Amino acid sequence: MGFMNIRSSKFIRSYGFSILLIVSIGIGSLLGIVLKKEAVLFKPFGDVFLNLLFTAIIPLVFFSISSAVAGMSNIRRLGKILSAMLFVFMVTGMIASTIMAFAVQFYPPAAGIRLDVPVPASMEQIKTTEQIVKAFAAPDFPDILSKKNTLALIIFSILIGLATSAVGEKGKAFSAFLTSGSEVMMKVISYVMFYAPVGLCAYFAYFIGVYGPELLGSYVRAMEIYYPITILYFFLAFTLYAYLAARGTGVQTFWKNIIPPSLTALATGSSVATIPSNLEAANKTGIPKDISEVVIPLGATIHMEGSCLAAILKIAFLFGLYHLDFSGTQTFLTAIGIAILCGTVVSGIPGGGTIGELLIISLYGFPPESFPIITMIGTLVDPPATMVNAIGDNVTSMMIARMLGGKDWMRRVSGERNF
Repeated sequence: MGFMNIRSSKFIRSYGFSILLIVSIGIGSLLGIVLKKEAVLFKPFGDVFLNLLFTAIIPLVFFSISSAVAGMSNIRRLGKILSAMLFVFMVTGMIASTIMAFAVQFYPPAAGIRLDVPVPASMEQIKTTEQIVKAFAAPDFPDILSKKNTLALIIFSILIGLATSAVGEKGKAFSAFLTSGSEVMMKVISYVMFYAPVGLCAYFAYFIGVYGPELLGSYVRAMEIYYPITILYFFLAFTLYAYLAARGTGVQTFWKNIIPPSLTALATGSSVATIPSNLEAANKTGIPKDISEVVIPLGATIHMEGSCLAAILKIAFLFGLYHLDFSGTQTFLTAIGIAILCGTVVSGIPGGGTIGELLIISLYGFPPESFPIITMIGTLVDPPATMVNAIGDNVTSMMIARMLGGKDWMRRVSGERNF
């Protein structure tokens, strides 16, 4: 009996908060189904949660990245982390794109669909060069303290960390300040997460009540392929990646800690909003902080496996809508290349989702009225896409820890913690 109590207490400690989040989301979904459009009254409660998260994320990203880089005794390790990160990002993006490219062959998303879409009077022209500049650098210091300039903030944080490390002894006090700031902000996030059950319940009530009927419209066939493929990718591919990172122990540890960030991403639709819980899960998993605190914030802006899956779906949808043949090696390779570009490169640019959709239209020469069609698809696939995007950063951190730390990296971390 005592043994059962011990096991139950361990289970509650490990999964209690995750179960609470799942229950709150279930309650929110039921409220949305019952109240329908009236569920919009719950939106302010969800907005409070999201606003608190976004307010704390900017200082968290700055302190976590700059302290991680400043604490590196060997700057070459940063180069190895970034190189491994980009390699894994590209490979996983290619795998995700290839899976969806084959899936749409067996279940064409636009089969039998005929949409009467009005041609927009004008489309805003986006200057790509200006967007790229804005992605890497903000025009003024106050502008960098915004979630709209996350990639610029990350680059600035890396520079601060490098400079702190470079000045040596004179920078030790500032390095200690950065480390302390990182710990304080993680504690702030833990306080915010106490409100998560209420916030997520409210968000799901609002989302299901207001947008649920849209899923029953003309795009339901596209959703019938995207949601199952994305869910299968989430469970099967991430389990495989965790296994490659640390075998059976890696799989067990990954799924034990990943539920809270998964639900946060699903509910908020924001990879950036998931950074705090993602970092906490990475820490519990045992991923070295100098890896997780670089890869997860950076991955939240330039690593989008869910977006790669969505890009292929959008391309296949337009091909079917305009009665074009989406088959053949050249067509596949072109689509996969565009998907990787949309999900790994363009995603880091402000307004990257819009630019990616315009890129698809312009490269294939689809008419301008195609834009609102795939924009709606992007809206409908956003929740599961964001979940895959965000959690992909976590499991990527595990694989990078394996690449840099060897096959026994997790065992060594566990031994150090026990010691």
